[in-house]
Amino acid sequence: GRIEVRVYGAKELVPAFEVFDVVSRGTAQMGHGAAYYWKGKNEAFQFFSAVPFGLTADEQNAWLFHGGGMELWEESYRPFGVVPLAAGNTGVQMAGWFNREINSLEDLKGLKMRIPGLGGEVLRRAGGTPVNLPGGELFTSLQSGVIDATEWVGPYNDLAFGLYKAARYYYYPGWHEPGTTLEAIVNRKAFEALSPDLQAIVRAACRVANDEILVEYVARNNDALETLKNEHHVDVRRLPDDVLARLRALSEEVVQELADSSPEARRIYDSFRRFRDKVFAWTDISERAYLDSRQG
Repeated sequence: GRIEVRVYGAKELVPAFEVFDVVSRGTAQMGHGAAYYWKGKNEAFQFFSAVPFGLTADEQNAWLFHGGGMELWEESYRPFGVVPLAAGNTGVQMAGWFNREINSLEDLKGLKMRIPGLGGEVLRRAGGTPVNLPGGELFTSLQSGVIDATEWVGPYNDLAFGLYKAARYYYYPGWHEPGTTLEAIVNRKAFEALSPDLQAIVRAACRVANDEILVEYVARNNDALETLKNEHHVDVRRLPDDVLARLRALSEEVVQELADSSPEARRIYDSFRRFRDKVFAWTDISERAYLDSRQG
């Protein structure tokens, strides 16, 4: 074919958190990850992956592709010589695996948890200690007690990682990642060296992957959740309302402070907020109203 892609697994070329740098330098032409992993480059990147109590997968995709988000994302990555492409979405995640019960806000204090991005800062303000670990280290860190809790994705991935063997309680909902965008990042020089039709093919392939990954998660999480509950007898619990309310209030603080951190962050946040406010109004009388009525 006219484009050949050689895929390397995690850590085959570089450690997980160095993917952005490797693509930026051109050592690799393309990588896959999520924008919150590169927040050390620019805190505003986090708007393009997941915002606590923010947009669902459909809402996030709508903002990116029809609400101006994609243009802002490309602008943010341009100084690093990288082209971002949405290439997957997890949908609403689980809150995570815990080796202690979460019955009140007090139970978050001193909790050492693997949780990246803005959710990690929210946990810190709630009294916990966020830790950023790559996926390959989660099981051993949780099992050995290096961390007390971890979030990963949802039942499908969590079952494959065997996290049910290392923690007692599986909490929901995933307040911190309601619709996490996964990204393909392409070295800008390598991308611009492609002919226009090949550039369009790369963009189209990532757009298909963006949709396919989301619907595959929806399909596979169902069976995985049944397996976790029925075969492995996992204790699935909802976070208490007062805990969620406090996390929501802290999330607003964290996001507002991020918005105030730079003119660029403010531009991205203003776009995000305007779209969020409009789409929430529609979601309330469409998706939410339907789901409430379906419950009976």
